[in-house]
Amino acid sequence: MNNFFRRTLTGAFIVIFVLGGFWLHPLSLVITGLVLGLGTQYEYYVMVRKTGIAPQLVSGMFTGAVTYILAAIIAAGFLSLKYFLIIIPLFFMIMIIELYRKQEKPFDSIAHTLFGIFYTIMPFSLIPFSAFSHTGINTLATHHLSSFSPGIIIGFFLLLWANDTGAYLIGVVFGKHRLMERISPKKSWEGFFGGVLLSVITAWLISRWLGVVTPFLWIIISFIISVSGTYGDLIESMLKRSIGVKDSGNIMPGHGGFLDRFDSTIISFPLVFLFITLFG
Repeated sequence: MNNFFRRTLTGAFIVIFVLGGFWLHPLSLVITGLVLGLGTQYEYYVMVRKTGIAPQLVSGMFTGAVTYILAAIIAAGFLSLKYFLIIIPLFFMIMIIELYRKQEKPFDSIAHTLFGIFYTIMPFSLIPFSAFSHTGINTLATHHLSSFSPGIIIGFFLLLWANDTGAYLIGVVFGKHRLMERISPKKSWEGFFGGVLLSVITAWLISRWLGVVTPFLWIIISFIISVSGTYGDLIESMLKRSIGVKDSGNIMPGHGGFLDRFDSTIISFPLVFLFITLFG
C-alpha cells in the first residue's frame, strides 16, 4: 500500500508539473520542455556509462541546452531559422574534445554523445514550435503574444496518459497475448487495444475544447500516439535490457526516472507534430 500511495502521489505531482508548466504561460512552457529534455538526456548518458562507454556529459548537455534554447527563440520569432546552424560547430566541438579524453573507444563515446542529443533533446525542441503561432486553448496566465496556444502539447499528454491508463487497466484484467515478450514481458495485445480505445474516446471528448485542429484529426492523432507511444516505450525497454538496469533513474519515486516517464513522448510527439504541420 505504501508503494501504491507513493506511486499515486508522484503521479499526481508529474501531472501537475507537466500540465501546469505547459499550460501556465509561454515562458513556463519553454522551461518545462527544457527540464524534461535535459532530464532525459542526463539519464541516457548515465545509463550508457554503466556499459563502460563514457559519453561527454558536460559538452553533450551544453550542446543539448543550446539546441533547445535556440529552438525556443526561433519558434518565438526572435531569430530566423538560419541561426539554428549554430549547433553545427558544437557537434564538431564534441568530436574535437574526444581527441583529448583518451578513451579506449572514442567513436563509441562520440556516437552516444551525439545520439543522446538526437534521442532526447531534438523531440523536446519541437514543443515551442507546437505552441508559438498557433491558436486554440489559452494559457492560464495572461501574456502579450498575439498568437500562442499550448493546445497541441496539452492534448498530446492527455491522450498519451489516456492510452497508458487504458493499456494498463485492460492489460491487467484481460492481458493474455504478449505484445513483445522478449523486450517487455508485461505488455499485451489486449492492453494495446485498450489503450487505443480509451485514447480515441478521450480525443473525441476533448477535441472541441482543445481546438488547433478538427475533432477528426484529433482522433487520428490519438491513433498515432497509441502506436508510436508503444514503440517509444519498447525502445526504452530495449535500451534498459541491453544495459541491465530496471529503471533509468530514481528521481520519481515509484515511477523511475525521466526516461521511464517520457520514453513514449520522445518517439510519438515528433510524429504528432509532423502530422499537425502537414495536415492541421
